[in-house]
Amino acid sequence: MHTASRTLNLGILAHVDAGKTSLTERLLYAAGVIGEIGSVDAGNTLTDSLEMERRRGITIKSAVVNFPLGSGGSALSVNLIDTPGHPDFIAEVERVLGVLDGAVLVVSAVEGVQPQTRVLMRTLKRLAIPTLVFINKVDRRGADDARVLREVRRALDVPVVPMGRVVADLGAASAGVAAFAPDDTAFTQGLLDVLTTHDDALLGAYLADERSVPHERLRSALVAQTRSGRVHPVYVGSAITGAGIADLVEGIERLLPAERADARAPLSARVFKVERGGGGERIAYARIFSGRLAVRDRVPVAGAGAGARPKVTDLAVFDRGAAVRAPVARAGQIAVLHGLSRVRIGDVLGQEPDGRPYGRVFAAPSLETVVVPADPADRGALHHALTQLAEQDPLIGLRRDPDGPELSVSLYGEVQKEVLAAALAQEYGITVSFRGTTPICVERVTGTGAAHEIIDQEGNRLLATVGLRVEPARVGGGIAFRREVELGSLPPGYMRAVEETVRATLGRGPFGWQVPDCTVTMTHSGFCSIRSTAGEFRALTRLVLMSALRRAGTVVHEPVHRFRLDFPQDAHAAVALALARHRAQPEPPVARGDAYVVEGLLPADRVHGLGRELPALTSGEGVLETAFSHYRLAPVQRARAGTDRGARATGSDPS
Repeated sequence: MHTASRTLNLGILAHVDAGKTSLTERLLYAAGVIGEIGSVDAGNTLTDSLEMERRRGITIKSAVVNFPLGSGGSALSVNLIDTPGHPDFIAEVERVLGVLDGAVLVVSAVEGVQPQTRVLMRTLKRLAIPTLVFINKVDRRGADDARVLREVRRALDVPVVPMGRVVADLGAASAGVAAFAPDDTAFTQGLLDVLTTHDDALLGAYLADERSVPHERLRSALVAQTRSGRVHPVYVGSAITGAGIADLVEGIERLLPAERADARAPLSARVFKVERGGGGERIAYARIFSGRLAVRDRVPVAGAGAGARPKVTDLAVFDRGAAVRAPVARAGQIAVLHGLSRVRIGDVLGQEPDGRPYGRVFAAPSLETVVVPADPADRGALHHALTQLAEQDPLIGLRRDPDGPELSVSLYGEVQKEVLAAALAQEYGITVSFRGTTPICVERVTGTGAAHEIIDQEGNRLLATVGLRVEPARVGGGIAFRREVELGSLPPGYMRAVEETVRATLGRGPFGWQVPDCTVTMTHSGFCSIRSTAGEFRALTRLVLMSALRRAGTVVHEPVHRFRLDFPQDAHAAVALALARHRAQPEPPVARGDAYVVEGLLPADRVHGLGRELPALTSGEGVLETAFSHYRLAPVQRARAGTDRGARATGSDPS
């Protein structure tokens, strides 16, 4: 097995079709891991292993491969994580970001900066992940590395340092790329202009005497500022022909922060991916930040239940392109673990990693659909299958209608339906269809409502007394549970049952949607010391809270995206009509050369429809970028599927 003194966990990120998976293949080939470069079009790449990935030519699941760089004391082991580029699978990218040491953001020299490119760069910048930019496809017709470099500077709004350029045959298979020489005056001046912005000592040396700043000092400053995420070197080349790849590899090896992690420290690791094995067992992928993990170790798993210490029954680490069984995994490595039967994505093994915040960086899915089995007899099997798939992708958000047989899942977009249907057919033998996509709304409390039930009171057959008052809270304030009853008026177990039930019940308000922001106050309590049970308090709390919610009143709010739309000026009339048809609220257009840029608000369930129409409206030149913004009052008070509540129109639609 290949060993190295340093390990780098590297993410390859891009907008779909920028050449991310092809770059992965080229890097593996350059390192000698594979003897022949696979093709996305041919469906024989190493990292796209799913049949759907090969058929569609897109990455759906993140994949890990390994390749070595250098030798001796400077040897570097790179765990390369290929991530999806399609926005429908942004959740896969989110899970990977928390385990990366650095990233390469791939941009096409033909299409340039795309909507997903902007989303990814903003996130990498916010998380301060050291990032190199690679302008790919300089061998393709229509390539323009200079134009795309300008787009990177303007649209991504980050300090960049060009490291090379195309010197021959731009847009042809023979395109040649050369790195800037250390004595290139323009290159040196560009380095100084960018690096002195963040380095006062370097600025002082430059102002004192420009010639007194040797290239070694500039190089050292470039390394430091790249590793801190303040500056982003830009390379150009072609993953298909190999042009510029040697320069990019040097940048990965010298500029990104690979460290010698401490294997003697306490164990600290995080699970970022969960799969199912052939026998249905869970297989966890975990980045080890410190310490070591061995077969037969009992591992403390935060999130799997109090005191959970499952035993690792088998283990693998990545070496030269594949996962290889090993007796131990050490700090810096990615381990493939068997035996952690209850582990979930995001769980911590051992201690919480220092300086590695983990959580939501992209908005949660704002759409959902009902999954319908072709054979009604498969409904139970479908629920089991979706439950297992939700373990691998928690944002599937599986929901079972408590009043009926319907099963709903959350979506980022329509492509996920095809992927989910294929997974159910291939892995579980279940054929499904989907109902129309609908937005995932929320209900906001509009007033104050109260209700109570007293022991032995007519109509209350439960041995419990519960009274609750519901009031609205500020948007984003969350759920607050308070008590006006005397401390000790209920045993702690009963009080805990009431609070837990309040929070669970608010997941489904009178219209069937989540009630996210409100204050619930307990106003009445009582119990029978001999016969009352926690179960009776749970049942009564649910009834009382729903009654209080109906008296307070709730209104449905729909998810709204902020959009930016670039299109040719001669398409303005057609685009304006389409925006009106999709209930958008556009701001006045801004002229940019011979194009317009329009920003505004768009209902989440209209994003896909507008995007589908855009190529025809703009002769293929329109670019739509969207991101969740907020919830606004829905024009129709729509009940969630399975909720016995009619729809009624509201009188306004404020934003």
